[in-house]
Amino acid sequence: MRPRIVLRVLGLVLLALCLGLTSLAAAVILALSPMPACRHPEQGAPQPGDSVRTVQSGGLERCYLLHLPPGHDLSRPSPLVLSLHGFAGSPRNQEDMSRWNEVADAAGFVVVYPQGTSFPLRWNASAAQTPGSVDDLQFIQDLVTEVEGLVAIDPARVYVNGMSNGGGMTARVVCGMADSIAAAGIVAGAVLDSPGRCSPSRPVPVIVFHGTADPIVSYTGGTSEPTALTRLLRMPSHRFEFPAVATWVRAWAEWNGCGSSSEATTPVGAVTGIRYTGCRENAEVVFYTIEGGGHSWPGGSPLPVWIVGVTNTDINASAMMWEFFQSHSLARAP
Repeated sequence: MRPRIVLRVLGLVLLALCLGLTSLAAAVILALSPMPACRHPEQGAPQPGDSVRTVQSGGLERCYLLHLPPGHDLSRPSPLVLSLHGFAGSPRNQEDMSRWNEVADAAGFVVVYPQGTSFPLRWNASAAQTPGSVDDLQFIQDLVTEVEGLVAIDPARVYVNGMSNGGGMTARVVCGMADSIAAAGIVAGAVLDSPGRCSPSRPVPVIVFHGTADPIVSYTGGTSEPTALTRLLRMPSHRFEFPAVATWVRAWAEWNGCGSSSEATTPVGAVTGIRYTGCRENAEVVFYTIEGGGHSWPGGSPLPVWIVGVTNTDINASAMMWEFFQSHSLARAP
């Protein structure tokens, strides 16, 4: 675990003790709470580095973390990468785990880490909305508009990615915002909707990473089981039916019109891949299998093995996503 994360966890434990909350569960509850900085968001033109901001969406004040590279020119249109945290995650957690900032600072693009709602923080990742549920798809649409008002963004180069429940939400964003999203990435995705069910308006390139030993979202699909985290917090555990990852990826490739063309990528350590080509509008689909990999971000900050399993270090998922994203942009209006 990185020093920054360790210090944050220790600080939460000390805070829990000061509040008279002596259990580990109490400290974890604090860690899963919305960012305290959301109560005092920054205003005005953003500066290089991180800033916590809010936007109104669906009658709610929603929070997000904005990152600009050093020396970033606010007037120069640049790509925008949205990175969505998983269930019980947070924008800071996603920032620390994915290390997207390192890639953004080197390549010169803008990163935004949106925040979900409820407790623990989560996304409504299915198109099947229930009465009174938060419209997270509208939030992402409003968020992109908000960021475009703060810093110049190239509308042809807006990308989205996410981890776990954030990966499921990524799939939903692609389904509902296909005309605005140039490409997407999914890591250990808790995907609930099939491509045929959501019917995106155009084929969207997608890159997917998933570990064969994922203890939370099974590589082979099936019903979700209670996790160590939900047992620790004595939380009710909702059960979901997840498709086999390879089956979902093939379905997306078929939706993109990739046909039967596919090729294996060069293996890297425990990582093998398959690339579906010959797709409509060059909307290729790439799927990386991490042998023995857990519910984690390859090349990112590792989470506790007893909760998520092994974090693979043979590859860097964020860097590979960015390389993939650079090959795809929306057609510009004449």
